[in-house]
This record gives sequence, C-alpha cells and structure tokens, in this order.
Amino acid sequence: MATLTDQDRVGLTARGRFIHANPADPIHYGKGDVTVYRRIVHLDTSFKVGPGSAFHVYLVPPAKIRQTADVRHTMFIDLGRLCSFKGSQKYAISDGVDLKTCPSVVIWRAQFGVLISPADLVFE
Repeated sequence: MATLTDQDRVGLTARGRFIHANPADPIHYGKGDVTVYRRIVHLDTSFKVGPGSAFHVYLVPPAKIRQTADVRHTMFIDLGRLCSFKGSQKYAISDGVDLKTCPSVVIWRAQFGVLISPADLVFE
C-alpha cells in the first residue's frame, strides 16, 4: 500500500475514476479512483483491475479513451509497470510534463497492446 507524503500531495491537479471500457469483455476491467498531483499519480485504495501481465500506467493526451485504438495510435507517457492489481499505489511524473495536455490516465497491457481501463480526469 502506497502512502502519500505531504510532499506528494503538493499541487492537486485532477481527479478521475477508472471504468470498465468494454463491458462485453469480462477480463479487461478496472474501477476505483485516481488523483493526479503535480508530481504523482495516485491510485486510491478503491482501485482494482482484472489480473494480467505487463500492465502499465499511462498518461495520454486524448480525452474520453474507450477503445484500444484510442491509445495505440497516440503519444503517451509511461509512468511504469502497475505495482498491484488492487489498492493504493503511486507513480512519479517526470519534470516538464504538462498535465493539462493529458486528460486521461489508462491502465494498458503493454505485452498485447490492449486497453484495460481508462480514467477521465477532471481538472481542479
């Protein structure tokens, strides 16, 4: 479980909620809250995805990601491999990233190029 420090909480930027993008697919799903700070993406204790291999957390420029193709053919910022299929976790955002240009956080299965779960961000 990742605990946010006071330093992590600086610069609250956006909030969102992961969704099940394709309800017809019972394997690739996600749910739970995400909070974006100036330097950290934090997945809340409510976060959960169906298990699989090579899941990554991406910040992506398009809004309202709902299909694999929405991510496959765009630029993205890879924040790293997903630490756990459920629970609180945090991912560092590199210096120089303009968060206003990335209105979505997605869980992506890099091994097969498949969207697992998107979260639309609402900026504070």
